[in-house]
Amino acid sequence: MTARDDTGAPVPVRGPVRGPVRRVVSLVPSLTESLAATAPGLLVGATDWCSHPAGLDVVRVRGTKNPDLDAIRALEPDLVVGNTEENRASDVEALRKSGVPVWMTEITTVDGALASLRRMLTEGCGLPAPGWLDDAARAWAAVRPGPLRRAIVPVWRRPWMVAGRDTFAGDVLARLGVANVHAGHAERYPKIPLDELNAAGADLVVLPDEPYRFTADDGPEAFPGLPAALVGGRHLTWYGPSLAEAPAVLARELAGALG
Repeated sequence: MTARDDTGAPVPVRGPVRGPVRRVVSLVPSLTESLAATAPGLLVGATDWCSHPAGLDVVRVRGTKNPDLDAIRALEPDLVVGNTEENRASDVEALRKSGVPVWMTEITTVDGALASLRRMLTEGCGLPAPGWLDDAARAWAAVRPGPLRRAIVPVWRRPWMVAGRDTFAGDVLARLGVANVHAGHAERYPKIPLDELNAAGADLVVLPDEPYRFTADDGPEAFPGLPAALVGGRHLTWYGPSLAEAPAVLARELAGALG
């Protein structure tokens, strides 16, 4: 059987010829957590950055941007799962050319994440839709944002980089009543000088702990006079089981910064 992933690419999946999917390698921490929470026995490989669930005992295949393709092939996976933002097209193509089926997700919104994960798990892996997906959908459907705030959302410093257009984090914040100041930028993750960031007219700066690990002592001092919300990157940027608790957790963190 053949299905199509989020990019429209054909992916050979389970069926009478190939049999069920039994061995999966994940190249994205969010997808690793999603699979582990749904069918933990399916995972045989994951990146070095896949930190959830704690104690995950699978073969590590380096990072999202530099996966060990030989190690992945040696695991003989029925399916490799990845994401167009996190993984390089050249690595995906190399795996496919060597006969390894790859399912790519493409996620920029909460609704898109819920639909994409459902398809990956049910169509790509042949699993029943997990309960945590329904929990996440209900949690986000119940969100009632407060007064609109405008925020700068840095993702890196030295140089300063922020979330720009069409980002998952931007959609998450928008649903909570926080508009990304740079949502209209031509780039998705533009580099912007600090003086321009401070002149952007924001009400708030949102500082996640990944990919750059902003802390109370590393980040807020660059934005004098601006409330700083230190938030967990897993709730702001991950799409998976954390989506179910993300609205409540992020709402508390944002409210704590705004007072």
